[in-house]
Amino acid sequence: QVQLVESGGGLVQAGGSLRLSCAASGSIFSLNAMGWYRQAPGKQREMVAVITSSGNSNYADAVKGRFTISRDNAKRTVYLQMNSLKPEDTAVYYCNAEGTYDDGVYMRAFDSWGQGTQVTVSS
Repeated sequence: QVQLVESGGGLVQAGGSLRLSCAASGSIFSLNAMGWYRQAPGKQREMVAVITSSGNSNYADAVKGRFTISRDNAKRTVYLQMNSLKPEDTAVYYCNAEGTYDDGVYMRAFDSWGQGTQVTVSS
């Protein structure tokens, strides 16, 4: 199995910055796309940013120019640097990763989620 552990959420004033981290662990054979999603109260979960294993990234329009996604393949970790935060960025942020893992017999695909980390931006 594959586990994703997030860290770095918290409370920040508007205009401030936070950096989220998400580390993948387990019998991972390959780690493909990794990304960050968020869900605000009463809203559906939405994509924030995604990065491929080769470093190509894609961002939601709402965060372009303010957020930067990056990854360290050796550490199996994805980061989200969030600058110029706005109250509308307040949400639970979830890490997602896709790839393959070794279950001891076969290589299997996985699409795993972290437990979520709260980001609150005060006005």
